[in-house]
Amino acid sequence: MRKPTTEGGPERLVALSDGVFAIAVTLLVLDIDVPPGLNDAGFHEALRDALPNLGAYALSFAVLAGFWRDHRAIFHRVRLVDADVIGLTVLGLGLAALLPFPTALVSEYGDQRVSVVVYSAAVASLGAVHLALAAVVARRPWLHGDTEPLRNENLYAVDAGATVVVFVVTIPLALLVGPPAMWWWLVLVPVKVWLGRKEDAEATG
Repeated sequence: MRKPTTEGGPERLVALSDGVFAIAVTLLVLDIDVPPGLNDAGFHEALRDALPNLGAYALSFAVLAGFWRDHRAIFHRVRLVDADVIGLTVLGLGLAALLPFPTALVSEYGDQRVSVVVYSAAVASLGAVHLALAAVVARRPWLHGDTEPLRNENLYAVDAGATVVVFVVTIPLALLVGPPAMWWWLVLVPVKVWLGRKEDAEATG
């Protein structure tokens, strides 16, 4: 059994996480730009050129917002932290802070399969770290005592696991078919809608 510690405890980790996620989301906007001083034709062309950046921003904003929500849900019940919780949290924050880079690759070089591979690997890694963090907290009752989880742990495992699987599968798909492999990400939409309805049903039942 690892000895829990209150040094740099849950509140500090949550505050650090909030700051890192907020900065990462803000950095996503930096790639969206329309140069000044354009004529009408240049202005409309610049707007068209900005569309891929807007799409990549929207995608990564949704990804980071989802992981941010999940991270806070995991820490909702944490009362003590140990070295594993701290290590996984820091690793996850490092991956979250890195996400603007693969986002820029997808927005600027979305026609290159390596951009899709790098982006998919980053999101899958972030999902795997969050899944591992949730498992550590769930399996070590001395970290949370009798506090009930904010989300159903089994449904969360399915949610996070589905995200990891979809983005991991995208990697070989991108190597085979190229950038169209990104359409595979849409599989997550009905999965997350179904999980959300199931959680709502459990909450009201």
